[in-house]
Amino acid sequence: MAFFHRHPRLRLAGLLSAPLMWLAVAYLGALAVLLVSAFWTVNGFTGEVVREFTLANFRTLVTEEVYRNVTLRSIGVAVAVTAICVVLAVPMAFYMAKVAAPRSRHWLVILILTPLWASYLVKAYAWRVLLANDGPVDWLFFGHGPGYGLLATVVVLTYLWLPYMILPLYAGLERMPSSLLEASGDLGARPLRTFRAVVLPLLVPSIIAGSIFTFSLSLGDYITVQIVGGKTQLLGNLVYANIGAANNLPFAAAIATVPVLIMVIYLVAVRRSGALEEL
Repeated sequence: MAFFHRHPRLRLAGLLSAPLMWLAVAYLGALAVLLVSAFWTVNGFTGEVVREFTLANFRTLVTEEVYRNVTLRSIGVAVAVTAICVVLAVPMAFYMAKVAAPRSRHWLVILILTPLWASYLVKAYAWRVLLANDGPVDWLFFGHGPGYGLLATVVVLTYLWLPYMILPLYAGLERMPSSLLEASGDLGARPLRTFRAVVLPLLVPSIIAGSIFTFSLSLGDYITVQIVGGKTQLLGNLVYANIGAANNLPFAAAIATVPVLIMVIYLVAVRRSGALEEL
């Protein structure tokens, strides 16, 4: 023990070795296997995996219009969910951080976190009941509810991932000095001008931090679209379909690399915004 006390770096390395090994094996190792298997194919006659390097799967993804459309649709859904979450989360987080009484803020945070304690499947199937024909939402809109489909998918994903946008915004607003808002008011700025010129620029890193969650989770989701998406096809359920009925694991792996690549590009693009420090 005295040896490790004299060498703090070795002590730190010993403490971190187990979790880092787990990260390398369970997470990075799984991604490596995914990437390697994406370059294999399946024998059309026997159904066996052919472990020979080929770009056939990626060539299919690029050349076939259906897969390009599914990719663009998945990105569009992720962007729409993220944008709606921002619109809903900003006023909620602002009220929690700057308007609500200090004693009630902790309770508001608990209320925001409460939906996360419920099962994902329970929440998704609850929305399936709500959106069913002649269901509550259909009755509310006089028989013209959205039903199942792309719009329902966006609505349910927004509900599921909204807390992941609210919490980073709340943390960013809570750290923002109230004196900035008071100074803006003293200089004659109206509330809307204060929000646009003072609050919003300071919230950009927090918004990007929240979008990392909402965008990535929406991009790879397949359960929600299976439950309320109707005939909608996104990247997530294409992966699921090729693992299950089609039994084409290499092609499923190739499809799964698409959201991973998109998120890597997004993270590289936002790395200088300070958003990663908000996580």
